[in-house]
Amino acid sequence: MRFAGTISLLALIASTASAQSEEPLSAIDWLSRSVDPTTEQPLGQAVPNGMEGAVDEDVTVTPLDSASPDTVGILSAQITGLPMNLWQQSDESTLVNLVNAERTSMLPAVQDLLVTLLLAEAVAPHDAGSDGELFLARLDKLLDLGQLEQAQALVEAADLKRPEIFRRWFDISLLTGTEEATCAMLNDVPDLSPTEAAQIFCLARGGDWDDAVLVFNTARALGDMPADLELLVERFLDAHLDDISAPLEQPERLSPLVFRMFEAIGEPIATTSLPRAFAYADLRDIMSWRTRLEAAERLARADAINSNVLRALYEERSPAASGGVWDRAEAFQQFSTAINAGDPSAVSSTLPAAWAAMEEARAEAPFARLFAADLARLPLTGVAKKLAFRIAMLSPEYEEAAQTYVPTDVDEAFYIAVARGDVSEVEPQSDKQRTIYNAFQGTPVPDITSTLLGERKLGEALLRAIATFGEGMTGDPVGITEALATFRAVGLEDVARRAALEYLLLERPS
Repeated sequence: MRFAGTISLLALIASTASAQSEEPLSAIDWLSRSVDPTTEQPLGQAVPNGMEGAVDEDVTVTPLDSASPDTVGILSAQITGLPMNLWQQSDESTLVNLVNAERTSMLPAVQDLLVTLLLAEAVAPHDAGSDGELFLARLDKLLDLGQLEQAQALVEAADLKRPEIFRRWFDISLLTGTEEATCAMLNDVPDLSPTEAAQIFCLARGGDWDDAVLVFNTARALGDMPADLELLVERFLDAHLDDISAPLEQPERLSPLVFRMFEAIGEPIATTSLPRAFAYADLRDIMSWRTRLEAAERLARADAINSNVLRALYEERSPAASGGVWDRAEAFQQFSTAINAGDPSAVSSTLPAAWAAMEEARAEAPFARLFAADLARLPLTGVAKKLAFRIAMLSPEYEEAAQTYVPTDVDEAFYIAVARGDVSEVEPQSDKQRTIYNAFQGTPVPDITSTLLGERKLGEALLRAIATFGEGMTGDPVGITEALATFRAVGLEDVARRAALEYLLLERPS
């Protein structure tokens, strides 16, 4: 049995646990200090119904209105296909460390599984307290991944009047430009104990400039505001200073609140080097088309936005120049026009350039979701037919495509075998194919996984398998074999096949 990947994973988890000791309820360091955390009270519940029909008939279920908010989720067991005791038998601290340690760059199928776990309704861990550490870890990982729409839905299923919950809702709204509701709550619910900067921003956002200035002057007189933040807030409140003052230095710790204040004073900060979630701010209509395009590509690359958002932006208008994102938009538009017309000749001539553009943007999976079905209906030949097959293998229709396509080489035959879940009649032709072949030919799950499954710790086993898959992408590929074997062993056959095909077909840096 291989131990190297396990040791590396455990080291990562240990380092995350150490980092957590300073701020145990957050694995991300860019949250705005919008509320005073000393006001924290036990989390209330706002959990949807519909938990009946769990997959595991032997589940021991505790009521969802129990003390722990870790039960909060937006995907029921009927939707996820996962049992209600997903987390129940595990220690909460172990789950928190595993969630925090998950990578933010992974293949789409594996990330889809992680996001499903983060959004699932489930019974809380057996030792969960009222502080909701697992809930907050799940929410923070969604923010880390740039999954702001999912994070917003999850946070709004909980008690928004709880400061640590509100804090995250506040930042999501700042990055998506929907802060009207969060500011209204901040102003109307004194128990949230807003910090001066957040209070000032919301008062000004609502047009109460006099009150905002009063709060600022009081905070400055009491010395309650850090010097760099004081300069920023002063500039934010006095537009005249923008014309006579030198640009401010950007702070080392940039929160969404600080980010939006810099934008308000006419000194916007580029999001390209900021955490992925900040790219959402560049999707707002107030930004230039190029800025929105580049943000959409970054988020689509991470599978963090709907594919149709990317399509709508690519097709919004004619490119204004050439090179980079403009060339990708042009290639996308030409192909989209051809596919909409249902013209096989035009599709054949435009598909290679469009696919090359998507490979450059690393947006192959969104492109496949958008167009695989349309491509399958056209009588393509030659290069276009082979490309359409590869695109189909990266789409939700992969299995259907595998039933009808006649392979033209041994690689295509192997992809078809994986898509069908049976590699018994093909031979691997490369190290990558051997990695997948072993997983589909009966490689047993790792001993630690077998132990966890025997202890009914399915969620913990899946989190470890996801991490092991990531380790395999950057190191020993045996980790990929073991992770795929785990997915198959617990009935996640679709996840295993999709992840295997993506591993074979997508060029990703190791």
